[in-house]
Amino acid sequence: MVRLMIRVDSELPEGALAGFPGLSPVQHPAQTSLVGPVQDPEELQGILNRLAELGVAIVEVVTIPD
Repeated sequence: MVRLMIRVDSELPEGALAGFPGLSPVQHPAQTSLVGPVQDPEELQGILNRLAELGVAIVEVVTIPD
């Protein structure tokens, strides 16, 4: 398992954040970072697909060292 931060170019509303269980949101003006563990590449792809369905631009995906 790897811990990631996924930063998007949008403030995600509470309803949208519910679609990312296990990830902790950190709201910034006009941005949101989702931080938490991701099991494997398939789970990461699922998260990225959900963000794309919401029409959210992904700014960066960063691995967080232990």
